[in-house]
Amino acid sequence: MKTKTPAKKATVKKTAPAKTQEKIPAKKTAAKELKDLFEDSLKDIYWAEKALVKALPKMYKNATDKKLQSAIELHLAETHVHVKRLEECFASLGKKAQAKKCDAMQGLLDEGKSIMEETEPGAVRDAGIIAAAQKVEHYEIATYGTLAAYAKVLKEKTCLKNLLATLNEEKICDKLLSKVADITLNSKAIKN
Repeated sequence: MKTKTPAKKATVKKTAPAKTQEKIPAKKTAAKELKDLFEDSLKDIYWAEKALVKALPKMYKNATDKKLQSAIELHLAETHVHVKRLEECFASLGKKAQAKKCDAMQGLLDEGKSIMEETEPGAVRDAGIIAAAQKVEHYEIATYGTLAAYAKVLKEKTCLKNLLATLNEEKICDKLLSKVADITLNSKAIKN
C-alpha cells in the first residue's frame, strides 16, 4: 500500500527593495493633505471624462455591431452627465472646474485608437473596441472608487453622492460591454 507524500509548498523568497532605487522627490506643488490629492485627482478625471466625450463618437463610428453602437451611445450620454457631476463637485468645494491632463486616460485612448487602426472593420474591430472600452471603464471604476473613499473621509457629501452615482454607472457600462461581447460578438470575430 502506497502512502501519499504531501506536496511541497512553494516558498516565496522575501526580498527588500533594491537599494539602488531612488526616492522620488515631491514637486513644489505636491499635495500636502488628502484634500489636495482629492482636488488634484478630480482635475485628472475631469480631463479624462472630457476626453471621452470626444473619443466615444469615434468608437461609435467605427463599431459595426448595433448593440455595441447602442452601448457606446448610451455611455456617451452618461459621460456628459459625469462631466456635469464633476463640475458640481468642484462647485461644492468652492473651486472652479479645472482639467489637468490625465496621462493614464490618454494612454488608454491612444491604445483604443491603435486597436481600431490595427483591425479590419467588422466583428474583430468591434471586439477590439470593447476591449479598449473596458480598459477605460476599469480605470474609471478604480478612480471613482478611490475618489468616493476620499470624499467620505473628507466629509464632502455632495462629491460623495455624485462620485458614487458615476461609479455605479461605470460598473453598469462595464457589465453591458461584457454582455455584448459574450452574447455573439466575440464568437463572430472567429474566422472559420
